Amino acid sequence: MSRVDRYKHIHDKAKPIEEKKSFNPRKEKSYSEESTYRESEYSSEPTIEPEIDEGSRTSFEDPKAKKRFFKKDKPPKKPKRKRRFSWPKRILLALLLVIVLAVGFFFKGKSFAENDASLPKEAVETFNGVKSSNGAHNILILGSDTRGEDSGRADTIMVLQLDGPSKKPKLISFMRDTFVDIPGYDANKINASYALGGADLVRQTLAENFNIQCNYYAKVDFQSFEKIIDSMFPKGVKLDAEKDLNLDGVDIAQGNQKMDGHTLLQYARFRMDEEGDFGRVRRQQQVMSAVMGQLKNPLALLRTPESLGRLVGYMSTDVPTSFMVKNGPSLLLKGGSGIERLTVPVDDSWQNVDYDYAGSVLQIDLDMNRSAIQNFLDQ
Repeated sequence: MSRVDRYKHIHDKAKPIEEKKSFNPRKEKSYSEESTYRESEYSSEPTIEPEIDEGSRTSFEDPKAKKRFFKKDKPPKKPKRKRRFSWPKRILLALLLVIVLAVGFFFKGKSFAENDASLPKEAVETFNGVKSSNGAHNILILGSDTRGEDSGRADTIMVLQLDGPSKKPKLISFMRDTFVDIPGYDANKINASYALGGADLVRQTLAENFNIQCNYYAKVDFQSFEKIIDSMFPKGVKLDAEKDLNLDGVDIAQGNQKMDGHTLLQYARFRMDEEGDFGRVRRQQQVMSAVMGQLKNPLALLRTPESLGRLVGYMSTDVPTSFMVKNGPSLLLKGGSGIERLTVPVDDSWQNVDYDYAGSVLQIDLDMNRSAIQNFLDQ
C-alpha cells in the first residue's frame, strides 16, 4: 500500500519557486531607455527614470557594474578665494595715495600764501629764460629785503643747477659787490642789474659775463623766508653758528643751536665784520645746506609739500608748478645728501677797487672766474 502524503493538500496549494534572475545593469539600462522613449512618444509629460530598489542593488553579480553604479560623486572643490589686491598693487596704491596727498597739501599751502594779507604780493616778471647748452635747468634765485633802503637791489644772487651732467644739485653764489658789465648800462655792481632791469636783466648780465644761461627765476622776500622756515621747521633749524653775531637786535652765540626763521635770516644776512660779503655768502650757503639736509627728517617731509606750496605762493617766480611737482621730490632726496657749492669770485681772482659812482667794488679776473664756473657746472 502506498504511503499517503499527509501534506499533499498543502503542497498543491503552494506556488512553485521561481528562479531568481541576476541583475544586469546594461540590460536594465537599455530597457529603461527604450520604455522611456516609447512613453515619451505618446505622452507630453516629462519622463521619469525608474528608481532602482535598494534591495535589488545587493544582488549585483558583476563587481565592476556594482562599483560603477554605486560610485559616489565627489563634492565639488571650493574655488580658491582670489585676493583683491596683491602686495605690488597695494604698494602702488599707497604710493599713489602719498602723491595725491602731497599735491593736495602743496596747493593748500600755495593758496594760504596767496591769500596772506600780511605780506605784499609781487607780480610775476617777464623772464626770457634760456636752457643751458648741457641740458641742465638753471634757476636764478634772488633774495631782497623790501624794508631796507636798498630795496630795489637784490641782496642775494644765486644760480641753482638741476639735472646737470653730474645729476647733483649745484649752487653758485655771486657776491653782490662783484663788478661786471651790465647790458645797456655802465659797468656796476652785479646787484644793481636787478634795480635797473629786474630779473631778466640779471639773467642777461650772468650770460654776458659768465656764460651762464638760466631757464627760470625765483625771487623771495626776506619776510617770506622767515614764514617758510617756521612753517617747515616749527622747532627750528639745527645749525652750528661759526661765530658770535648781532644784527637787528638778535644775538647769536657761537656753536650748535636751533634757529627760528627770524634768527636764521639774521645769521645769513650778517656782514658787518672784516669778511664783509665773503662771510655773508658763506653763511647763506651754510643755511641752505642745513635746511636741505634736515628735510630728510620724516616729520619735515610730511610738512614739506605744504611748505613748498607756501614758498611758491609767497615768492615771485615763473617756475611752472608742473616742474616743481616733478623735480621737488628728487631735489629733496638729492639735496639732503649735500649740495655742491661755489662762490664767485673764486679765490685769488679779485681785488678791491673804488669808483665814484659805484663805491667799493670787487674787481675780478673775468676769464679765471668763467673757467671755474664752467668746470664746476660741467663736471
